[in-house]
Amino acid sequence: MSEPVILYVCTTCRDAADSGDGPRAGARLHEALTAALAERPGANVRIEPVECLSVCKRPCTVAVASPGRWTYVYGDLDPAASAAIILDGIGLYAGTPDGIVPWRERPQEFRKGVVARLPPAPAAS
Repeated sequence: MSEPVILYVCTTCRDAADSGDGPRAGARLHEALTAALAERPGANVRIEPVECLSVCKRPCTVAVASPGRWTYVYGDLDPAASAAIILDGIGLYAGTPDGIVPWRERPQEFRKGVVARLPPAPAAS
């Protein structure tokens, strides 16, 4: 089996509806993604919570990365409704050799929510 696709989830993202005493939107998205991934046995995805992806003006934010593939950062994701859509998009990403999913095949949330695309890191020499 190849290395898993890593999904980094900003757990400190907050949205306008967040109160000061409950979990932030990013933490809720992380929980929803973890639960949705548990319903997909065999999915080659590892979810990693991170403190900040520095995209605070576009919460909720995730980054998708895998060795030898482009890394994508997506924002404006709904913490309650995006988990399955994100995992579907990652499945498309994982099915490519370079991480580039044709524009029309991407979920709408990935088309409108893309923040950045970073080239693959060079192989160690």
